[in-house]
Amino acid sequence: MGYQAKQIFVNLPVEDLQKSVEFFTALGFTFNPQFTDEKATCMVIGENIYAMLLVKSFFQTFTKKEVADATKSTEVLVALSASSREEVNELVQKALAAGGKEANDLADHGFMYSWSFQDLDGHIWELIYMDENAVPKE
Repeated sequence: MGYQAKQIFVNLPVEDLQKSVEFFTALGFTFNPQFTDEKATCMVIGENIYAMLLVKSFFQTFTKKEVADATKSTEVLVALSASSREEVNELVQKALAAGGKEANDLADHGFMYSWSFQDLDGHIWELIYMDENAVPKE
């Protein structure tokens, strides 16, 4: 069957760790204090799904490459599933109210509903609701 990971840790560079924690707290996320200090925090996204928010200078110690400025270029889109259209709207609206920016327009394809926002550092978070019963049959 091949490799099967048990957890995922998405690592993202941030300018101001405290502001990022405040932003994501306003969206309803929690943080694992066991993996939090002045350089990094572990944001709990779901069961076995985490985002490590790392101060840029600390993030740089993990790569020999230049760290991208997410306000100018995109390396990754973080896509999260939602349980309903309302949950998509609610989370994006919370992000916008907390200082985030809209990334893409709301898209309604009937079976798939999505909307995205940029966090304070420009990382794009896409929220997607998929109605399995409405997926077109091939």
